[in-house]
Amino acid sequence: MAATDRPIDRAAKVQQPVKKQPQQKPFRWGWMLLLVTLFQLFSFIPTAFADGVFNETLGLVFAVYIVAEWFYLFLARLITQRSDFPLEILAFFLSGIGLTVCASIHESYAVKQLIAIGLGVASFAILTFLLRSTERAMFLRMPLAFAAVGLLALNLLLAKTTNGALNWISLGSFSFQPSELVKVAFIFVGAATLEKLQATRSLTKYVIFSIGCVGALFLMRDFGAALIFFFTFILIAFMRSGDFRTLVLISAAALMGALLIIYFKPYVANRFATYRHVWEYVNDKGFQQTRVLIYSASGGLLGLGVGNGKLRTVFAASTDLVFGMICEEWGLLLGVLILFVFAVVAVYAVRGARKSSSTFYSIAAVSAAGMLLFQLALNVFGITDLLPMTGVTLPFISRGGTSLICAWSLFAFIKSVSFNIGDVKPYRGRKGKG
Repeated sequence: MAATDRPIDRAAKVQQPVKKQPQQKPFRWGWMLLLVTLFQLFSFIPTAFADGVFNETLGLVFAVYIVAEWFYLFLARLITQRSDFPLEILAFFLSGIGLTVCASIHESYAVKQLIAIGLGVASFAILTFLLRSTERAMFLRMPLAFAAVGLLALNLLLAKTTNGALNWISLGSFSFQPSELVKVAFIFVGAATLEKLQATRSLTKYVIFSIGCVGALFLMRDFGAALIFFFTFILIAFMRSGDFRTLVLISAAALMGALLIIYFKPYVANRFATYRHVWEYVNDKGFQQTRVLIYSASGGLLGLGVGNGKLRTVFAASTDLVFGMICEEWGLLLGVLILFVFAVVAVYAVRGARKSSSTFYSIAAVSAAGMLLFQLALNVFGITDLLPMTGVTLPFISRGGTSLICAWSLFAFIKSVSFNIGDVKPYRGRKGKG
């Protein structure tokens, strides 16, 4: 028998060597946290010695903060057996800047900001745990929606006008801003709705929920928050449908509603009368923005030094105007670095969404990153007169407890795209439920 006539032995076929996929290098979170800690020490120490005498309260606040961030990440590494903590480190970096800003104004601000950071980290850890199960997310969807509506209704009933808006509830010496907490529920409910496999009835409920939230914020005259909620709704709606025409119709309807509100409520238009005309109202309505433009430019690349700026004497310097204060005292380089950090977070969310184990995580992460970026844009462009000034805070950095808790909670949504498929308990649905 010729060699070519021999039967083929399939078992003896030569197997091609399997190419090994290049392994991704582990994230060196320890080195990154060390760099962040060195930067914080460089900022904290001069602040604690601002008057030439060591401030024991500020020294204790800074020491607690640094120890807490290292302890948290070591504990998270021990519990999760993972080493991917870039988001947490970036959040500690931004929160540390905000803590230093507060400490440079008054030690009581620093103590309150430290407590708020602790609550924010706790909310991040709790929400991260809850998000590991899409079944839990589906179960919590409706309770969170009702809680959000209840909070906004309570705000309308109990809040007193502060700086022209009804967005703060005061309970003795304690006050909080319900709209910041509702942001978390808004994304949670929206992402969970999309996870329910294209159920039209569920989408209708979410649209009604969104209209209710935005409408309540308009009644509170909190137009900055209303814009943030509406932008997030558009983002979530696009991620569900991908239909630009539908989004254009929604935006057109919203624009018509806004024009009607301005027509029937002239005081709304008055709030934006100085837009692009701040130099005509240097000592009146444009006082804050003109001072931001003047003082932030005087800081140059490296700043005048923490505590040496003039913008800190202007109203809302540590809240609405904090980005200008950073540019003046810390320098333009740090201001650009802060913007770069938020851009990195957005890229992390988008890249993670493409390979996420669940639609819920993809929608939640991208919408949370979009909400943070849009709020950042409203704050930075508003105080520099590139957009109308809406009075929203700079995430993680502005003084304020509820704003800080919200920012940490939104990072939990972005963190969820890193969950492995084996780590997630999937949602199996329930018969007869839309």
